[in-house]
Amino acid sequence: MSDSTLPTVREFWEGQAETYDDEVDHGLRDTSAREAWRARLSDWLPAGPGTVLDLGCGTGSLARLALEAGHRVLGVDLAPAMVALAEQKCAEQVASGSARFLVGDAGAPPVGDETFDVLLARHLLWTLPDPHAVLARWVGLVRPGGRLVLVEGRWWSAGDLTPYAQGTADLPWQGGVRAEDLVAALDPLVERLEVVCLGADDALWGRHVEDERYAVVARTG
Repeated sequence: MSDSTLPTVREFWEGQAETYDDEVDHGLRDTSAREAWRARLSDWLPAGPGTVLDLGCGTGSLARLALEAGHRVLGVDLAPAMVALAEQKCAEQVASGSARFLVGDAGAPPVGDETFDVLLARHLLWTLPDPHAVLARWVGLVRPGGRLVLVEGRWWSAGDLTPYAQGTADLPWQGGVRAEDLVAALDPLVERLEVVCLGADDALWGRHVEDERYAVVARTG
């Protein structure tokens, strides 16, 4: 299949929106999965109310958990259909002003000079053409003393993959990113970080997984 016959990246994710929440860890419709993610976010997010920038927010499942914990959330996603579903899922908080959702590039979020207590991203870095530059940009969006919460993993070897959209054939972290590679890229940019292994927590995924899954929680100076 030639690159020109593939959808654009935005078109691909737009097409995924209708069925995106069918995956247990996406929709969090299953009580066990939802409560497992709630517990993890409770560990990773500040105890008091803060501001959370949820990048690649999808249909807003993690945003909703953060809102229910008392935080204010700005979600950004490239796909308008994902943003529309996130607004529906968090309709009460959108109406109250504690939640906002924008269509935009998560790699260069359209937030102007705004900064946040937490930057949250899940399974996003593998989709970006220059993740190292994006990480440096993201660190600049976090207030001093704030944190980045990056939920990532390594699911496939790049050689096993075919491009899913135009321009994705040579993504540097195609198939996911190993924890050691993300740590090497992020460690020089932050004050400290920790890696939390997630692969053994079946409730998060709705099934047993054999591949590498983890979160990096990084603190800014």
